Amino acid sequence: MASRAARLLPLLLLLGGCSGASILRPGGPISANNRTILLNSLVIMLAIIIPTMIATLAFAWWFRAGNDKARHRPEFVYSGRIELIVWSIPLLTILFLSGLIWIGSHDLDPARPIASKAPPLEVQVVSLDWKWLFVYPAQGIATLNQPVIPAGVPIRFRLTSASVMNSFFVPRLGSQIYTMNGMATTLHLQADRPGSYYGQSAHYSGDGFSDMNFRLQAVPAADFTRWVAGVKAAGGLLDGPAYAQLARQSQHEPAKHWGAVQPGLFDRVVAQHLPPAPGPEQGRDGQPQISPGTAE
Repeated sequence: MASRAARLLPLLLLLGGCSGASILRPGGPISANNRTILLNSLVIMLAIIIPTMIATLAFAWWFRAGNDKARHRPEFVYSGRIELIVWSIPLLTILFLSGLIWIGSHDLDPARPIASKAPPLEVQVVSLDWKWLFVYPAQGIATLNQPVIPAGVPIRFRLTSASVMNSFFVPRLGSQIYTMNGMATTLHLQADRPGSYYGQSAHYSGDGFSDMNFRLQAVPAADFTRWVAGVKAAGGLLDGPAYAQLARQSQHEPAKHWGAVQPGLFDRVVAQHLPPAPGPEQGRDGQPQISPGTAE
């Protein structure tokens, strides 16, 4: 059994690298820099791991029982040179890693805008139980579980939660960020090219957590303009009462669109002028609150 598992391990690693959501296949500048930091950290750590492995084999070979040239010194206690080598290498490794992480954490600050000639597009995100609401304030539209963005344009996400804490993560575009009730966080991402990018909830939030994912569609700018026009033409108003109905717990919610959004809806959610949901644990009757007609 152990030998079979050992033979399957390389295949599993290869399959993991081929995943459509792999962070090793960046689709934007933030994820590309994240990958660079990851690979640089790997190289720095290998710089101490590989010599240590080689030295272990070399020492075992040199001090083997049959080597008469090896000196046996049972009285040996201390060597300043050896102590210097043993402690300086790990210290340098820690310094390099900490410097790399320090610089990267500032350069890739989620709230830091992406340098671009194109003005950023603001998308407001609300994590619900168990779905994602995307509001486009400049366009006056909203969509559920089906975000669309223009490729090559920086996106300024403003995020909050209408229930428990959650985490917004599009692996191929960049860093994840938490959504919290009564607070708004900011995340800047960009898709360099058109494509479909898997997004997910990266923080456990109850029964529907495993299916709380979406496909972010990056399209050419002209297609995005046409998509906005199509959503507006389809009609529908997302206001306070419609949002209250939407905020009820449900699973496997199909994609929806609203051609008009009440101004300031996102800020009302953040300020809790629109009451937050009760959370995934239980409702007034002590039972999980799932909207009627939704799939279990």
